[in-house]
Amino acid sequence: MILITGAAGFIGSCMLGFLNQQGIEKIIISDDFTSATKQKNWREKGFQKKINRNSLFEYLGGNDVSIDAVLHLGARTDTTEFDTEIFDRLNLNYSQKLWKYCVKKNIPFIYASSAATYGSGNLGFDDSHDIIKHLKPLNPYGKSKNDFDLWVLRQKEKPANWYGFKFFNVYGPNEYHKGRMASVIFHTYNQIQGSGKMKLFKSHKKEFQNGEQSRDFIYVKDLVKTLYYFLVHTPQNGIYNLGTGNARSFLDLATSVFHALELKPNIEFIDTPKDIRNNYQYFTQAKIDKLQQQIKNVSSFHTLENGINDYVKNYLTSDRIY
Repeated sequence: MILITGAAGFIGSCMLGFLNQQGIEKIIISDDFTSATKQKNWREKGFQKKINRNSLFEYLGGNDVSIDAVLHLGARTDTTEFDTEIFDRLNLNYSQKLWKYCVKKNIPFIYASSAATYGSGNLGFDDSHDIIKHLKPLNPYGKSKNDFDLWVLRQKEKPANWYGFKFFNVYGPNEYHKGRMASVIFHTYNQIQGSGKMKLFKSHKKEFQNGEQSRDFIYVKDLVKTLYYFLVHTPQNGIYNLGTGNARSFLDLATSVFHALELKPNIEFIDTPKDIRNNYQYFTQAKIDKLQQQIKNVSSFHTLENGINDYVKNYLTSDRIY
């Protein structure tokens, strides 16, 4: 039996869908299932039981349930939230309890960290364990993820197999509910549908031209495939970057969405909102040497153009769920 946390959310529901495609339905899903909007992410998928996240540890402690692995993909991910208590409770403390459960049961533990741990990127984007203690995230979300990474590395007792993944900029189906935190691809598609154009942030740094702010964008299908690979093949334990290793500009991204819709690009530049301007990342690119040493399908990741084309044509235009 596999436990997936965050199963009603973007990445968690895609993970559930991918496991179903592999013929796996012995799954327990956990999340806050009260959102009617997110029900379509999980209600048609195969699983054995769903547990509200607030009741999960009571369930695990009070039932004779045999869990074979935990995929911990649930978290508070809002980078504009500054209430540290929320992140301590939902990200740090909750993750620590799951880790301890996996240690006790000696079962694999796979969890989501974040590229937000790298902060401004002044120290680069190297996933060496030695660098983690020097990182300075720009917001409480990133700090909560880095705090858990640091806590994990301090632990003397560890599950037999454990992997933390620093997700870079993930996009793809099932993210419709994320609002402001949804990918720029999602927002570009909707802006084009509504106005025929896309507004991108101006650059407020002289070394970057407008639209040349860049991210390492990874398609969610590639991400869940990688998590499954680690679950099945159990390579070397540790914390890994999970991106493509190739930064692409927001201008490239927006242009690709227009092309997927067979439209001529129409892009306007606006000021970056003041509430995020000081903490805005201008460049992220995963160093994936360590990942490449462990996995054989990194080179088969979607290019930005191919991923956007699949997302737009097969999901966004038809309102399909993965």
